[in-house]
Amino acid sequence: MKHNASLGSVDAALLTIALIPMLLVPNASARNKYKSLHMFNGGNDGRGVQSGLTLDQKGNLYGTTGGGGPNNGGTVFKLSPNADGSWTESVLYSFCSLSNCGDGAEPFASLILDHAGNLYGTTEQGGTNYGGLGGTVFSLTPNLDGTWTESVLYDFCSLSNCGDGIAPYASLILDQEGSLYGTTIGGGANQEGTVFKLTPNVDGTWTESVLYSFCSVARCFDGRNPVAALTSDQAGNLYGTTQYGGNSSGNGTVFKLTLHQDGSWTHQVLHSFCSRSNCSDGGFPMGAVIFDQAGNLYGTTREWPAGGLVFELAQSKGGGWTEQVLHTFCFRTSCSYGDAPMSSLIFDQAGNLYGTTAIGGNTGDCNFGCGVVFRLTPSSKGRWKETVLHRFADHPGAIPLAGVIFDAAGNLFGTTFGDVNKTQGSVFEIAP
Repeated sequence: MKHNASLGSVDAALLTIALIPMLLVPNASARNKYKSLHMFNGGNDGRGVQSGLTLDQKGNLYGTTGGGGPNNGGTVFKLSPNADGSWTESVLYSFCSLSNCGDGAEPFASLILDHAGNLYGTTEQGGTNYGGLGGTVFSLTPNLDGTWTESVLYDFCSLSNCGDGIAPYASLILDQEGSLYGTTIGGGANQEGTVFKLTPNVDGTWTESVLYSFCSVARCFDGRNPVAALTSDQAGNLYGTTQYGGNSSGNGTVFKLTLHQDGSWTHQVLHSFCSRSNCSDGGFPMGAVIFDQAGNLYGTTREWPAGGLVFELAQSKGGGWTEQVLHTFCFRTSCSYGDAPMSSLIFDQAGNLYGTTAIGGNTGDCNFGCGVVFRLTPSSKGRWKETVLHRFADHPGAIPLAGVIFDAAGNLFGTTFGDVNKTQGSVFEIAP
């Protein structure tokens, strides 16, 4: 079943990534053993990796490229490990394979896997609505002969004024009933983005419902333009971030959608950024939030107002949430430890946090540094110590827009957007 939505005020200069939040992963203490697994050439294998990676039980890695492929609409790729330690890349699907990119175009987000081995994702553009700019939710189903079949589950901007949302930029989450949840940058009742749900029907179609339209209160104090994936708790409530909106500064929010027994949802702003002097609590969150075992939320903002930060939101007994800044990154020329985290974090079993910064590191030919992979270790009195696990130096690898994931052995895997005039993105591993 197909529905529609309309384009709101979407920032044309947006650089973002959204990943699937991972809550607990194996204990790991990386020793900076960096290895490039694949470098994209910008041709049929794709270019411009903004997505994080997804790992299956056999150790294969899956991701997307926003561009490239034979139709220049982006790709879904798979990396398979070989016995000699090398990896083989294969393109599972190339977008814009249908006329006018009816199958979707520009998949920027990470993929998710269900128990049957099907992949689900979003494309920021393509589809059959709004002149091919509405975006889609798609699935890829593996066939017995090793090929994959792509199906568009939903075309956005099917309703007047794109009331069902437009431009789904982030990855999806899946509940136990097989429903999918995500966000759109624009569209909705107020043209400033939505939280949506896709419910599978017995005939194989999907029904979309908008759970919340942002900018539903004056001056968008409830947030606008979500670009990150959602996170759910055990009760089925949803948590996320908006890049803009919130209090009078408009520097973004962390929000919660509470599910009620009658199926309705209530929106609550847990924190509006730039609520302190000089915006010392951060601004413009672009990644998802994750939980620790105590129910506290963790995330990043790309500015603080300078080089970005890592924050924690702790819930009080009265139900309120208090933000604490765990770590601030530096700005421009002094950013040897990273600058501008644009993705989500992950935990290891020891309670350390891992992530990336898009720039900083003071290495390579990337103007302000080519980015870093970092670890934050909790210490006494609530302080956290940063360790840089890798500084990117242009080639191979530069500008990691996505976060990292662990495998069972404690190896870290991630992606880079691309090198300066060399390769068009890469997949890397950091071994413990």
